[in-house]
Amino acid sequence: MKIIQILFLVVLMVPFIEIYLLLEVGSIIGAFPTIFLVVFTAMLGAWLLKQQGLATFQRFQASVAKGEVPAYEMIEGPIILLGGALLLTPGFLTDLLGLACLVPSLRRHIAQYILENHIIQAVSGFNQKPPERDALEGEFRKEE
Repeated sequence: MKIIQILFLVVLMVPFIEIYLLLEVGSIIGAFPTIFLVVFTAMLGAWLLKQQGLATFQRFQASVAKGEVPAYEMIEGPIILLGGALLLTPGFLTDLLGLACLVPSLRRHIAQYILENHIIQAVSGFNQKPPERDALEGEFRKEE
């Protein structure tokens, strides 16, 4: 399956899963506690987004000031943004995924996985020399 097809299926299925979970939780704990949980996780997401975003930005600045490459911070920034967006989206599945992106230890593991399995492989591909090809050599002369 291509990545576009997988992404399409995920985008299509997430709302159905969220509605199902909201209805199930609502039938167990009631409508108002469910609404409170959804609003609470949105506020928690906004607070965590601000706190973790500022902390990551300060680490980014400190790394640059030391002359180091802020690789983890550059990967963690979009992960934090994604986590905040997921927590602001109503639903329990997106809240769980968003919380995983905003917990520092889990986010560090996600960033390490991305760096090791995607970024380093992409960079190492740029360092390879192109294969040598057989070439015909000759001279060119325009005849009139």
